[in-house]
Amino acid sequence: MEDLRILYCDDALLAIDKPAGLLSVPGRGPDKADCAIARAQTRWPDALVVHRLDMGTSGILVFGRGPAAQRALSMAFEQRRCDKRYEALVAGLPESDAGEVELPLRCDWPRRPRQMVDVQQGRPALTHWQVLGRDASLGRSRLALTPITGRSHQLRVHLAAIGHPILGDELYAPPAHHAAAPRLWLHACRLALPHPVSGETIVVASPAPF
Repeated sequence: MEDLRILYCDDALLAIDKPAGLLSVPGRGPDKADCAIARAQTRWPDALVVHRLDMGTSGILVFGRGPAAQRALSMAFEQRRCDKRYEALVAGLPESDAGEVELPLRCDWPRRPRQMVDVQQGRPALTHWQVLGRDASLGRSRLALTPITGRSHQLRVHLAAIGHPILGDELYAPPAHHAAAPRLWLHACRLALPHPVSGETIVVASPAPF
């Protein structure tokens, strides 16, 4: 069991740098017991889940230390008082330098855990994106992503929907683009949020490892 890289820690708030391939919370079965919250609780028994990252996504994951901190942080996420930024390497070269994707999402029940765009029954979902760099020789681009809403797999589905799937995405990228990367190239690189006790804005950063 690897040690977690700590990005911020005090009596109420813990932020770690979750590696790709590690679950945020336990999955079904004993083989999926190893996860970020289990590792955190071996050192901070009062750490409680506030939000999650997909197993393939790396980067900033926050826990509240104790029920009161957990409630305050969960409310901040629900009320969209947290500013989240991700970086991704995607297939293709977007024509525009920035844009947004506003497509409602819902679970694709027959193919769980996949999500899907559904303009009739989906929940509203909005993602802002900005090009950080284009590599014409490799046919890929680096994007900064800001999810305004927090739907499951939102960034992955939205980027696939506009023709720029995240490289290494086993669920939403075509086979060639899935095979073009050793992992899902998506990283939670910056999070600004109100401290659960003081209310002061805390900014946590983690550079993308790709």
